[in-house]
Amino acid sequence: MRELARRDVLQWTAALAAMTFAAQARAADSAKPLRGIFPIAWSPCTPDNMLDLDAMAAQTIFCNRGNVAGLAWPQNASGWMALSEKERREGAEAMLSAGKGGKTSLMIGVQSIGADISASVRFAKHAAAHGADAIISLPPDSKSDQAIIDYYKAIGAATDLPLMVQAVGDMSVELIVRMAEQIPTLKGVKDEAGDPLARLSRFKALAGDRLAIFSGAGGRTLFEEMHLGFAGSCPFIGLADFYQETFDLWRAGRRKDAFDVFGRVSAFNSITGANAYAMIARGVFKETTLYRQNPSKTGATTVPAAPADAAQSAFIRETLTEFLKPPV
Repeated sequence: MRELARRDVLQWTAALAAMTFAAQARAADSAKPLRGIFPIAWSPCTPDNMLDLDAMAAQTIFCNRGNVAGLAWPQNASGWMALSEKERREGAEAMLSAGKGGKTSLMIGVQSIGADISASVRFAKHAAAHGADAIISLPPDSKSDQAIIDYYKAIGAATDLPLMVQAVGDMSVELIVRMAEQIPTLKGVKDEAGDPLARLSRFKALAGDRLAIFSGAGGRTLFEEMHLGFAGSCPFIGLADFYQETFDLWRAGRRKDAFDVFGRVSAFNSITGANAYAMIARGVFKETTLYRQNPSKTGATTVPAAPADAAQSAFIRETLTEFLKPPV
């Protein structure tokens, strides 16, 4: 009997291990890769300056409809410093709820005012609890490498979600690679420190393919980024589907077609107010939408999404209709 019981325990243990391995394998297979276009979402507000949760959800639907690889919020372009903790929780929940079952990877920003580690950990845990696919964070405003490492260690340990570092200021490649060696969940970098184009070769030399390197710069340097081998880019959201089409065409070897699409995107972006107005012109936001922005020198934390000049709005709409046809 003792032998039988021992044999049963061994069989159950083996079966449990097999199920655990299978579950881990399924999770790995279903994980959304850090590759492609991950635009930074706006923080759209109603005319009375309330975060528009319907518009937040609409951004997720827009990206899924356009086969965009990912979407990140809130970061600098989202005016994250002008958002309350309540608004950040509600905005994230609106985005994540709208994205359930979709292909677009939803990445939630978890940085906090004053680099409050406990607040960042709360944001990270909240993101994980509501179905985020990844998290991203700006660094603390510190000259101490150890303080930066400790900050990201705490965030990385808070969840099992892939963590992306938004590198700014004088964050060195060596510091970020050292962090990746110590933080198992650190999987990617949105590089906006120094010259990201010049830094890529250093990242590759030190980290190989262990880190997915993205660039910011509003998508302006996407064509050169693809040529150099960046994993992805973080442009504005209004033409995210066109950026994704450019990226997909390049990867498919259709480089002239990619150049043609990106040329039209670049021409559109040269129009004053086009980036901010694109989501209204494409029917995602309302004409009265305001955007939160990080406090400016004037103290303003909201700006109109639409140009003040109605003729300029009409020109942007006409340009979209005449020269940019959505890929889907």
